[in-house]
Amino acid sequence: MVDTGRARRVAERIKDVIAENLDAIVKDPDLGFVTITDVRVTGDLQQASVFYTVFGDDTQREHTARLLAKNTGKLRSLVGKHLGIRLTPSLEFHLDALPDTAAHIDDLLKAAREHDAEVAASAAGAVYAGDADPYKHEDDEDELAGQRADA
Repeated sequence: MVDTGRARRVAERIKDVIAENLDAIVKDPDLGFVTITDVRVTGDLQQASVFYTVFGDDTQREHTARLLAKNTGKLRSLVGKHLGIRLTPSLEFHLDALPDTAAHIDDLLKAAREHDAEVAASAAGAVYAGDADPYKHEDDEDELAGQRADA
């Protein structure tokens, strides 16, 4: 039986441990400004996927990915010491695409706002092709019936 609550707690603990000690373990001045965004642990606590973002360009991201891959063993040992569970999960580092996705969504929303403004501007001076209210109302029917009776 899978204890999702325990897996969630272990994931949070792994996230905290790695975020707090990353600079101490990876002693490389070229390590980018790394933010650990999320950790997901399998139900059996054997695998942990660590998602991170790097502030900088593509070169910085690639260099940081190499450094994290190189120091995965050290980080796993540190996590094992802090977790205190029987088996330490293996770590996999994944570059989080969240900032890129958020930027793309912002661009789409900006384009939608511009399109809405264009539509509103073109509709501002528009007039109806026929009557302003083309639907029949009960009052109109009563008037027509009265006119027919008079004729």
